[in-house]
Amino acid sequence: MRPNPLRSKWAAGQPALGSWVSIPSQLVAEAVAANDLDYVVIDCQHGFIGFDDTVRMLAALNTGGVTPIVRVPELSTANISRVLDAGAMGVIIPMVNSAEEAAAAVAYTRFPPVGVRSIGAGRALIVEGGDYYQRANEEVACIPMIETMEAIDDLDNILSVPGVDVAYVGPSDLAVAMGYQPGTAAQPFLDMLDHVVEACNRHGVLPGIQATPGTAADRVARGYQMVTMVVDLPALRAALARGIADAAFTDEERSHAALY
Repeated sequence: MRPNPLRSKWAAGQPALGSWVSIPSQLVAEAVAANDLDYVVIDCQHGFIGFDDTVRMLAALNTGGVTPIVRVPELSTANISRVLDAGAMGVIIPMVNSAEEAAAAVAYTRFPPVGVRSIGAGRALIVEGGDYYQRANEEVACIPMIETMEAIDDLDNILSVPGVDVAYVGPSDLAVAMGYQPGTAAQPFLDMLDHVVEACNRHGVLPGIQATPGTAADRVARGYQMVTMVVDLPALRAALARGIADAAFTDEERSHAALY
């Protein structure tokens, strides 16, 4: 099995920077993976991506040199085992609110005797080779999301669960849970982001977070080691808006063009 590049990056103390894909397209996945990124996440929770598309997109990411990760819709052994069998090298699990749920997430991502992941003849065995079953427990990343006040209240216990690799903050849901709007820069919210980093450092767990092009550098400076900088759909919309603005047609020119 190939080593997970994220693990060597983290072992060197370097932050991993990535992107998020929500459009169900192998071509989009290939285009995103062609950039200078450490990982790409296929979003099967809020994205519009079914399992067939997920398999094709994982194949595209495998050729791009990035670490392929999937955010599953919810915590379940079926969701997690399927995307791992399909070739994901990490799983992001939303709405993990307790140590018990974190322990379940770890168990679902690990083969026995560490966990309860079922052994199957999936795509991962073909792509990664015959030692996949022996090495997957060491290479696959288990990444529970911290995005509710329940998770914050149980954070030390969640981070104490063996096998939790990254505690990944969902800032929009966490902001709303704290009484703010998504995208807030309120000081209590920023203090909470720092609190998560401090707790992760105490427990030897890597802190991760969803960011934007405008906040990514700040999140790295705060100590986050897994930072998603850009999402495909907003990036596409922003690029189109810039292109239209750069064209700089006047209303008169638009009217003239409409005649043809």
